[in-house]
Parts: sequence; structure tokens; C-alpha cells
Amino acid sequence: MIETADLTKSFGAKTAVRALSLRVEGGEVMGFLGPNGSGKTTIMRILTGFFPPTAGSVAIDSLDVERHPLAVRERIGYLPENVVLYPDLTVTRFLRFCAEVKGVPAAARRARLDEVIAACGLGEVAGKLIGKLSKGYRQRVGLAQAIIHNPEVLILDEPTAGLDPKQIIETRQLIRGLAGDHTIILSTHILPEVSQTCQRVVIINRGKVVAVDTPDNLTSRLRGSETMYLQVDAGGADAAAVLERVSGVTRVAATDTKQQVVGYEVDSEPGRDVRRELAAAVVSRGWGLLEMRPMRMSLEEIFLHVTTEETAAPAAPVDTDTERTGELVS
Repeated sequence: MIETADLTKSFGAKTAVRALSLRVEGGEVMGFLGPNGSGKTTIMRILTGFFPPTAGSVAIDSLDVERHPLAVRERIGYLPENVVLYPDLTVTRFLRFCAEVKGVPAAARRARLDEVIAACGLGEVAGKLIGKLSKGYRQRVGLAQAIIHNPEVLILDEPTAGLDPKQIIETRQLIRGLAGDHTIILSTHILPEVSQTCQRVVIINRGKVVAVDTPDNLTSRLRGSETMYLQVDAGGADAAAVLERVSGVTRVAATDTKQQVVGYEVDSEPGRDVRRELAAAVVSRGWGLLEMRPMRMSLEEIFLHVTTEETAAPAAPVDTDTERTGELVS
């Protein structure tokens, strides 16, 4: 479990993170989503102990990061955005070194090494020098070093940055496979990254949390209603008038027409499921119900909505995402 309370980080007069309070449950995959410069990397560095907070607190597995830094690091696997690898070592030698540094018992080291190499798809390049690997394979090596000691918590900063589409899919599958056994936080500015890998999303803008929820719940909250799309073949009859009379329906709007088939957006009261009543209203009149599905705001729409509102507010904190320091294996 990860918990922050009023977490704040300032660099001189500039504030990168503002009063962040957040709880991530054990086994959960949570995504930090925000534009470049929003504070994501600064938060990652505080969680892993690279940066001390200016104010507030961070606890990993109930251990305060500042008071128990070594115990916390034993429980964390960290993949920074720009992971430092050793190009003159082979993949196997590097991961063996990481296992030694991170305290994997000697008796279990060989088996754990084989397990991680297989899990990260590194079997074909295990004997090759890291300096000779493609960007995708180097990213896999970085992820392998993060999980070599089987940590309770994984913190992944832009885990698919610079990968090709096939490598991105493979990395997402690997992250999803680690869920449940590990608590995972990943940061990204790539919208599909969150929707395809995370159970909850934290949207960050200018160092502040502007939304926390599942994408579906965010959709309902921002729309203020439930919306269904229906495609009805009513033979030219006025289906809208019938749909409007269904209990709980607040709005019916025709969106598209093709011959006698009409598409409708139907809003209903928040939390009200009117699918059965809508279907019955159509079918009982002998009309054809060709399609019925919920309409959701896309993550892109949600992101633009909450960040645009926040941008209209005064005071723009500045993040230090671009102020890179050397990041060694954590």
C-alpha cells in the first residue's frame, strides 16, 4: 500500500507538487496521467526517496519514506524514465549484479534470474551486451532490474517511452501480468497507456491532482448523466416520442439517420439503468432494435475537460521533470 498526505515539493520559489493526498491499495495498478511538466516525475522521485518532500509525508507499506529509507527501498522496484544501464555488461551479468545488490539470497538467485528473464522476454538476448540492444530490449532490461528482488511495489516512470507499437503492447501485457502480486504506480502522458493498463487514474496538472477515479466513473461525474446510444428501425414512426416517455429518461436526441433507421442519444438520471425499459419500449411496438450501447466520454475528453478547467485558474507551479539527474539502479 502507498499513502501520501499533503505531499508538497518546492524548488526555491517554484512549487512542483502541491498538497498531494493519495492512497493506492495493495495489488492495485494506478496511473498518473498528465502533460509533460505536470509533476509526475517529481512525484515518482519522492515516492522512491530520490527527493525529500518539502512538506507532507509518504508511506510505503506503512513505513515512512524519510524515516525508514532502506526498508522502503527493499520494498520498491523503480524504473525511471531514463534508466541507467551498464552497456559493457551482458544482460545476465547485469541482472545478476542487480540481484546481489538488492539482496536476493544466493541460493535463490539463479532461479529468480531465470524467472525474470523469461517474464520480461529477454531469453534471446540474455548473453548479449546491453550496449548492443535495441531501445525496446533496453527498456525490458530496465523493467527486469526493477522486479528482480520481487518487490511489493513497482514505480514505473513512462515505461513505454520510445518503444515501437509491438514493444508497447508487450510491455503493457507484462505490466498487467504483474498486477495483483504487486502494487503498481505508473506515470505517463500517453492516454491509452492508462486506459489499457490501470484500474484507476490520477490526473495531475501543474503539480495538483485534478481528478482521481476509474475512467467510467469520471465519465459519469463529468457528464452528469448516463447516456445510451440506440439505433432503431421504427418504419418511419416517431420513436423519439416513445423513448422520451420512458421513466428516468431526461433527453432524447436523434444523431444519425439512414433510410428508416435512426440513431438516438438517450440521457437518463445519474445511476439509473434504463436499458430494459428502452428495449421493451422499442420491441413491444414491433420495431427493430438494431443497436444499444453505453456512450462514454473518452479518456482524451476527460483529460482535456479537467486540465482545461485547471489551466483557467491562477498560479502555475513549475515541475522539474526536465531537470534530470543521474538515476542509478534503485
